[in-house]
Amino acid sequence: MLDEDIMTDTASHLPPEHPPVKTEKVGVLLANLGTPDGYDYWSMRRYLSEFLSDQRVIDYPRWKWQPLLQLIILTKRPFTSGAAYKTIWNEDEDESPLLTITKAQTEKMKTALAERYGDNVIVDYCMRYGNPSTASKVQALIDQGCRKILFFPLYPHYAGATSATANDAFFTALQAQKWQPASRTVPPYFDQPSYIDALAQSVERAYAATENRPDILVCSYHGVPKRYLMEGDPYHCHCQKTTRLLKERLAWTDTEITTTFQSRFGPEEWLQPYTVEEVARLAENGKKNIAVMAPAFSADCIETLEEINEEIKESFEEAGGEDFLYIPCLNDDDAHIKALTETIETNLKGWLD
Repeated sequence: MLDEDIMTDTASHLPPEHPPVKTEKVGVLLANLGTPDGYDYWSMRRYLSEFLSDQRVIDYPRWKWQPLLQLIILTKRPFTSGAAYKTIWNEDEDESPLLTITKAQTEKMKTALAERYGDNVIVDYCMRYGNPSTASKVQALIDQGCRKILFFPLYPHYAGATSATANDAFFTALQAQKWQPASRTVPPYFDQPSYIDALAQSVERAYAATENRPDILVCSYHGVPKRYLMEGDPYHCHCQKTTRLLKERLAWTDTEITTTFQSRFGPEEWLQPYTVEEVARLAENGKKNIAVMAPAFSADCIETLEEINEEIKESFEEAGGEDFLYIPCLNDDDAHIKALTETIETNLKGWLD
């Protein structure tokens, strides 16, 4: 445990003009993708500009991409994206579902970690894009006395466009500190047994609640350009392994589960098969009853609540599909919180035992 006696003794020997010294803490900072502040045009434009200007996400040369983004894409896309967000917006809290769920996850992990470590750990959350920013939450943890920070991107699978850019924002925030805290980043946890078990439990509950068992489960992962795989990004392999481990945990055959990729953007080839096309093909080939889940997302968001449950569902039904079951993300499910907490505890070893 942290040695509070040392900190107390140090403080007692400080000269009167010395800045206050807080009792040393360990911070755990959960990071998710991000959220606009609202679904109005200017909120959406600010959010999309920050997101689509990230060269981890769109890695075209800035001189070529920025004029296209600022002068063409961002004149229209905030309207269409805002309309999509409006259909899923949490009007009671005036925030996106991603923010609502991330708050709930954070509260549950605060409770779980307090039971293990007492008040030695401070848990908070941030967003890579939008608010609350990574820099503001790093500063808040330091202001509360955190001399060690564990940064946890809430992505089970590593990808340059998700985990790496979240870490980039964390490292950039540390650059502004006169006295940098010791820091660690959490690696991918897609093959952690408790995470796979949480996924399996969610499938089992969903299947048990249906009258007709789905013909196949589509595991739809967020896509990235195929070029990223060729350049060494392990995301595709992590996703494929997740589906295999889930299949083995459920004791299913290859015909009962498949892997697809969604959210294609731009003209180049992305990881395939594309979910929106594959669900239509399944319907045309007689799979009239399917289930879809999104294992790469730790919380339901625009890509699941709107894209899967509306656009992809529509593609399936237009091709002759009949029953479409969306299995929600793990969100703040207790089995998910257990998996995330286990991951945190593993990565705190040596700092807190």
